[in-house]
Amino acid sequence: MSVRAPYRFLTLLLAIVSVTLVIFAFINFQQRRIYVLPTDGVSWVTTPQGLKAWSMAANSPGKQAGIIAGDILKSIDGRSVKTTVDASREIFESGIWSRATYDLVRGGESFETSVVLAPEKNSRGLHGYLEIVGIIYLIIGAFVFLRRWSAAKSLHFYLFCLVSFVLYCFSYTGKLNLFDSSVYWLNVTALLLQPALFLHFCLTFPEAPRFIERRRYVLPALYAPAAFLLAFHVLVMAGFVNLPLPMLSIRWLLDSAEMAYLAVFSVAGVLLLFRSYRRASSPLAKQQLKWVTRGAAVAVMPFAILYAVPYFLGMGFIPAEWLKLSVFFLVLLPLTFGYAIVRYRLMDVDMIFRRGIAYALATAAIVGFYFGLVFLFADFFRNSALITTQGGWLLAIVVTALLFQPVVTRIQVRLDRFFNRERYDYRRTLLDFARDLGSEVHVDSLLDQAVERLAETLGVDRVAAFLKSETGELHLAKSRGLTFAGDLDLGFLDSPEIEKGKGYLFFESVKHPPVLLPSRRLTIERLGLHYYLPLRVKGNTLGFLALGKTEEDDFLSSEDVDLLQTVSGYIAIAVESARLYESLERKALENQALKDFSENIIESIDAGIVAWNPEQCIESWNSSMERLYGIPNAEAEGKQLTDIFPPDLISQLPRHSEPYRSLNLYKFRLRNAAGRSLIVNLSTVPLLGKDDHVIGRLLIMNDLTERVELEDQLVQAEKLSSIGMLAAGVAHEVNTPLAVITSQLQMMMRQLPCDDPHSPVLDRVVKQGFRASEIINNLLKFSRVSGSERVDLELNKIIKETLILVAPMLRTAKISVQTELDPDLPAIQGSSGKLQQVFMNLIMNARDAMPHGGELMVATSAVDSTVMVEIADNGVGISPENLRKIFDPFFTTKATNRGTGLGLAVSYGIIREHSGKIYVDSSVGRGASFRLEFPASRKPVNAL
Repeated sequence: MSVRAPYRFLTLLLAIVSVTLVIFAFINFQQRRIYVLPTDGVSWVTTPQGLKAWSMAANSPGKQAGIIAGDILKSIDGRSVKTTVDASREIFESGIWSRATYDLVRGGESFETSVVLAPEKNSRGLHGYLEIVGIIYLIIGAFVFLRRWSAAKSLHFYLFCLVSFVLYCFSYTGKLNLFDSSVYWLNVTALLLQPALFLHFCLTFPEAPRFIERRRYVLPALYAPAAFLLAFHVLVMAGFVNLPLPMLSIRWLLDSAEMAYLAVFSVAGVLLLFRSYRRASSPLAKQQLKWVTRGAAVAVMPFAILYAVPYFLGMGFIPAEWLKLSVFFLVLLPLTFGYAIVRYRLMDVDMIFRRGIAYALATAAIVGFYFGLVFLFADFFRNSALITTQGGWLLAIVVTALLFQPVVTRIQVRLDRFFNRERYDYRRTLLDFARDLGSEVHVDSLLDQAVERLAETLGVDRVAAFLKSETGELHLAKSRGLTFAGDLDLGFLDSPEIEKGKGYLFFESVKHPPVLLPSRRLTIERLGLHYYLPLRVKGNTLGFLALGKTEEDDFLSSEDVDLLQTVSGYIAIAVESARLYESLERKALENQALKDFSENIIESIDAGIVAWNPEQCIESWNSSMERLYGIPNAEAEGKQLTDIFPPDLISQLPRHSEPYRSLNLYKFRLRNAAGRSLIVNLSTVPLLGKDDHVIGRLLIMNDLTERVELEDQLVQAEKLSSIGMLAAGVAHEVNTPLAVITSQLQMMMRQLPCDDPHSPVLDRVVKQGFRASEIINNLLKFSRVSGSERVDLELNKIIKETLILVAPMLRTAKISVQTELDPDLPAIQGSSGKLQQVFMNLIMNARDAMPHGGELMVATSAVDSTVMVEIADNGVGISPENLRKIFDPFFTTKATNRGTGLGLAVSYGIIREHSGKIYVDSSVGRGASFRLEFPASRKPVNAL
């Protein structure tokens, strides 16, 4: 895991400061061991009258010389003293065990006394004990920071330990040179900064209260008293603030205020730790806080009660024995913190050992590199002041900052390989595997691989992956080692500890988890998983990766958890990518299904549909258009309109300059690719996109050819109906007088002799009368619907009988007959006599159409429930203008004495009477073909 540059620089800077403070402490310790100040055992205060003896230690040199409280000191060894600084300088210059002459005033009388200056008594045992406490603080702080340097509280805790180290290990000697003054002010700063850092830590450990988030000024405000006291201390010591008190009183006043501040903040921190302990819900957190809280209370409370409070109230009263007793407990604070850290797995000792070796080796390598350069370029450095100047040191620091982290990283890798090569390879393989997961495009397969690899690499007995559905509910997506598969209440994963704490959930005991709801406690116990790491991408939690203990029933190390957090990030990205791919795949399938559905709709429409783009290139051509126009889809699509449709249609379509124009053409006559004449309705409308922009045009073509024919037949039927009514009237009005005329003529012929010359004339008149009667009877047949009984008929039999009747006439006319009769032709219901009349009329018309002989073809067939009869000739054919009139009554193209024009009209009526249809196809010079269609007779179904 890479380290950010600013944080790396901060760590390096903190390391440099820490090393500097350790060096200062060591030098200060050496000076305090070697250098001892002389003292007279008298506490002097500056007054307007001079230096006044304020108090004296028992058995001190001053006490033995007869000095009492209230004496005024004028000079030491003849040198005038007016302030405490003058007195300290004179005593220092006199030296230890020297005899100094004091010039004193008591009650207005001057006198002299000799004082043998003794060494200042230092509490070496107490100072040594405090130094040990400070060193323990530094070791534990560095220990935690090196292990958990990325954790939110590690830097804070280390600063607290470093400041405590300065507080307990720094003590000025009294020489008051630059180094001694630095030690003094560092000690004062540490004294004021430690309580604020402690209270800050206690207020936000293990997590900050909610009111801190709402009131961000609270934490900075904790450092305000320290800043005020430090500033006041500096101003007083520098002489910028003059109080109407002796300097010694001012010093004790400052010390009392600082002690009170130390006691109040320390006690407040302990109370906050107790508050956090009472509110902690996790057993692990309770155990940690139990030791931290008790250790802090035992360390802080005796010091506050036995030393700080009496010191503050007594204004200089120092209970020495109590001080030693209270200081003894201070060591408990770092020890309990350290015990809680080690006992409850806040760090791993073996890893700290390896990291410590890595840092030590990196430091040695850089130092060796630095001195190697000095050795190699000794002449250059001897003649140059670069190595000793400020710029030289700055350059060294920059080079160290650039080289330190890469060197540490490389050494750490080598140490990992050395200490546990197999585990290092497993971890490296796991990280490589996690990075390669992005190539997997299916979530289920991805989780399978991830769960198996984690279980094998980390040696855990249980691994599970929980994912959120589209509704936001968590469900078990994949697992290994789990035996429970019932209902799960995973609400405990919505925990603020994940967001505000260490970034994952940890349950030390799955049998007694810190969860309130029984259903959630039962879920945690049944799953048996201790670690829950969120799968998070860009702040969005996709699910959780959960693991149990190792196969040796141990918890995972913190290094393992760090690795898992890195791997979970890769898995989350891979899951997000796989979900995106699956979503795109689903959308592609949905779009394809929608496209297929739309195409099926277009294909199912019984109308020709053509779509083309603005360049008039055809993009869609449905199957109805294929059947109608006679061009397959593959040939039509991709071609220009002008390559498919005739010019007369192209000229009717909207131009390119009229993109929004619609067009409707009614009963447009069009010839398709096969040459067949069609009558169609055409509609064309613009195709609009989402922004109402024209993206093409749509043409809808409805075939009206059959419909127009049916309409023509309907008109023909209406004509026949009118003629029938007329025929009925004519038959009624003409038939009676015609019968009278014919009968009278016959009577006259019988009365005439046989050789009467008028007989032939009367005979012709009678024949014409009979002919007229026949015409009238045909009109009656045309106008009346026969009530003859319907029976099942075999059309093949009727056709054969009809051909036998007309065979002599066809032979005479030199017409050959070809028959193709379906032997399995279904029966139809009808009248055999009337159908024979229809066939007779059609055959006779075919004979008349072939005056020079020809060929007549009669065929029968059946398609589904339709029986068809086709009678075709190769005669002169029918012209287009006459084709529409052939079924009209009295329409004929024959000579006057050859036909009446009622044959096809009567036949049409008989066919309609039999629920049939008749079609004709003819052209001049190619003959004519009549196709008759009748419904097949339905067979009765016998009831069981």
